[in-house]
Amino acid sequence: MALPPEARALLQEQVVRATNSPEQRLQKLVELVFRPEGAGLALEYDTEATLTVAETWQQRRANCLSFTLLFVALAREAGLDARMQEVGQVVTWYEDQGLIFNAGHVNVGMRMHGRQATLDLDSNVLYDRRGPQPISDRRALAHFYNNRGAEHLAAHDEVAARSYLEAALRMDPRFVAAWSNLGVLESRGNDLTAAARDLETALRINQVHAPALHNATKLYQRMGNGARVAQLQDRLQRTQKRDPFYQFMQGTQAEKRADYALAIHYYRQAVQLYDRAHQFHFGLARSYFLIGNNRLAEREMARARDLGGSERWRSVYQSKLDGIRRLEARHVAR
Repeated sequence: MALPPEARALLQEQVVRATNSPEQRLQKLVELVFRPEGAGLALEYDTEATLTVAETWQQRRANCLSFTLLFVALAREAGLDARMQEVGQVVTWYEDQGLIFNAGHVNVGMRMHGRQATLDLDSNVLYDRRGPQPISDRRALAHFYNNRGAEHLAAHDEVAARSYLEAALRMDPRFVAAWSNLGVLESRGNDLTAAARDLETALRINQVHAPALHNATKLYQRMGNGARVAQLQDRLQRTQKRDPFYQFMQGTQAEKRADYALAIHYYRQAVQLYDRAHQFHFGLARSYFLIGNNRLAEREMARARDLGGSERWRSVYQSKLDGIRRLEARHVAR
């Protein structure tokens, strides 16, 4: 999290010396980070960029974690009250190279004159119900080392992966994702006893952590422990059934296959579990529209618009809602 000298100098010039007002310092800091190159850092979003503060400053790219580390370091240097925040679960789930990645998320929390605000590099991320929660710097660094470890694990660089994952656990011994990833690492090295120990540790900390459940199920299948496999599969299925994000992703996959009836089933499940997510209602509206049920598509699109939050999303949904209504009016006129 150390700021390079050129970053500190530019911060002093453009932010600290420019004003004593915390609100104006925050605005100038945002401008410093995002203004075009020459006037600012021109930071760009890159999901793969798990970087130190100095690397982020030099390369001018960041994922949510690198942005959070950079912005918090700059804000604190400018005398602002900034902290790291963690979202336990976000909507992005994917499978790559045999590994399940539950894309957890971090962002910046600011406190100013008794008010609180969140700054997030990714405007499209969907938070879980709890939303962002403050975390310690050590917990944020556990995220950093675990990300690096997962990247090396995916690249089959087991030595570097172990180094980073062990560093993550030194930062936070209860960091479930690192225990799960370490279990995968041990499994790849054919130390199944160590793999089982690490994955069981992860599940003792969080018994419904889906990636750990998935990885443990695969391990016990390999070990021939059918009873434990059945137990874990049952728990994973129950966890997924209660997980609106899982239901939503199943809906999107069914929609891509043009199985709109199944997509509607999953999207409705997601909405029942978490009815404040505009993305869920939008998915449901799309599927209703694609089967020709404009009345229900209109209802769900209106709900998506009302929940949209930002003016940009509300405008998008209103435009689509207007389109559905025009089609419905033509149909009635005929």
